[in-house]
Amino acid sequence: MNKQVVVSAKIPEETYKELLLHIPKRERSDFIREAIIEKLEKTPRPDKILELENRMGKIEAELAEIKKYLVELEVLTFERGKVNPHAFSIDEIDHKIIDYLLHYKGATTPELAEYTKTNRWLVLNRLRKMQKTSKKQLGKPIITYYAGEKQGKNKAWWLDEELIET
Repeated sequence: MNKQVVVSAKIPEETYKELLLHIPKRERSDFIREAIIEKLEKTPRPDKILELENRMGKIEAELAEIKKYLVELEVLTFERGKVNPHAFSIDEIDHKIIDYLLHYKGATTPELAEYTKTNRWLVLNRLRKMQKTSKKQLGKPIITYYAGEKQGKNKAWWLDEELIET
């Protein structure tokens, strides 16, 4: 038998009175011990939860990779006008960025910062996040950065016309 250790606990007086009424004096220690063991058996261990979270993350990454390969093989195709770019927005700033890009088809980071009345670093981070999220979900980003000159703009962000709703 395992070595026994003494534990003391404070419980509400009403609970103690109930214990006195229901459990005979010589069986109280066993009752409390069994209640603690039963509760511990029902509670998941933290390392198991962490292990399950890691496994779930791996599964999600593998599923995203499979989607990407299906897109490359054109098994999973995009029909014109099926993706709403606002689906990748998380707040009003993102919606403003998408609205501007929908209207002007492309924009530089300073233009978007001026339009949204925020700093360009915030806009840049939001654009990258939307790009990453859309690539993860669709296999192709809805927003792309082009460093060269395109339609009179240098170093600008562009919406992928074939993926967005028209």
